[in-house]
Amino acid sequence: MKKKSLFRISLIIPVFICFAMTSVFVSCTNPGPTQNNVGVKHPEWLRDATLYEVNIRQYTPEGTFAAFAGHLESIKEMGVDIIWLMPINPIGEKNRKGSLGSYYSVKDYYAVNPEFGNMVDFKAMVAKAHSLGIKVIIDWVPNHSSWDNALTVEHPEYYVKDSAGNFKSPFDWTDIVQFDYNQTGLRQYMIDALKFWLKETDIDGFRFDVAHMIPVSFWNTVRPALHEVKEVFMLAESDQPALNKDAFDATYDWKLHHIMNQIAQGKMDVTNIDMHFAYVDSAYPPNSILMEFTSNHDENSWNGTEYERLGDAVKTFAVFSYMIPGMPLIYNGQEVCMTRRLRFFERDTIPWVECDMREFYTNLNTLKANHEALFAGSTGGKLKRVAGNDDIKVFAFTREVEKSKIFVILNFSAEARNYFFTDEINNGVYTDAFTGEMLSLSNEDAITLNPWDYKVFLSEE
Repeated sequence: MKKKSLFRISLIIPVFICFAMTSVFVSCTNPGPTQNNVGVKHPEWLRDATLYEVNIRQYTPEGTFAAFAGHLESIKEMGVDIIWLMPINPIGEKNRKGSLGSYYSVKDYYAVNPEFGNMVDFKAMVAKAHSLGIKVIIDWVPNHSSWDNALTVEHPEYYVKDSAGNFKSPFDWTDIVQFDYNQTGLRQYMIDALKFWLKETDIDGFRFDVAHMIPVSFWNTVRPALHEVKEVFMLAESDQPALNKDAFDATYDWKLHHIMNQIAQGKMDVTNIDMHFAYVDSAYPPNSILMEFTSNHDENSWNGTEYERLGDAVKTFAVFSYMIPGMPLIYNGQEVCMTRRLRFFERDTIPWVECDMREFYTNLNTLKANHEALFAGSTGGKLKRVAGNDDIKVFAFTREVEKSKIFVILNFSAEARNYFFTDEINNGVYTDAFTGEMLSLSNEDAITLNPWDYKVFLSEE
């Protein structure tokens, strides 16, 4: 059974019930109190960062830290700034799903999964990443542990109990038992464990699983505690705004992700994106960072590859996810056109057959790094919609800061469009970001867009 079936339903339902109630991911204050609800002060290295999710088990035939480390150079060459490793802790054996179990059933918070190697191997991998200028964050599972985690015996009070006093599994996650964050001892245990990994291995932060299932009051103590050790990046798997005020640098833009899927399938249109962004502007601090993605480990394994969900619009929505305010994510394998759902509880190595997507993502990463208008949070340009004759199927916008301007036009339909602007635009000479062609743009010009076409124009004064 999949890890997050019922949880995922709770995220999807609001998209179909009320498009305006779309949520996002923002930022927060670093580690001190929020001033004027601006949000977190992020590490400087986040502003132009691209995130790359790594599934160690499936990355190489060996499925080890040492084998993965051999690929760090190619990841760096693609322009990746941060790698996020799916959970690296030992996996529980009691009530295990499949032969290898779920990464999210943690048996020991202070150790590495022997399937991947040992602590020395992990530290060597982190050191190599750092030598290449790549930051490393690890996936942390704070909401639950495996049934055979030592805490179930040593501190049974750390867990939620049913009416009969038995441990409880949330939803259909039968391989894990849920923690009780009313217990101050548990809160301190988690903070101490997080500090251990920062001090012992010199990682740069954490991605926190199902962060919204844990009280905000806990998260508001985590950030300052970790910053006593070093400046860290905190990413929440959640789209709850309360998490973004004082704790997290970035959170998932789940609802926009679902809107993208629905547009690709002809069930929504551009108006849903406009409503989503209107909600974002009204609900979140201006320094917010949203993580944008067309795939990740959950989507790939349970809901289908981006080719299943997005079809011919795969590149279109990848461009969209990079050009809008936020932090883009690549899930390992997307750079080689992986059309397979990776098995979650078994070994299933990524088929590394090269295609044009590696160059495609490299170009997007270069654009993100080299153009200040595309930076995340308040350092980047604000998205400004540009109206035209076909605003149901075509999404056009600019982002501009000082001398950096980017002009994006996306055809979110399977039909060709002849698009012209009804808004005034800044006439001038632009460079096509993908072809290098120089061209003049004005309100008198019509732009021919092929099905699912995308245009990115640059202007640097």
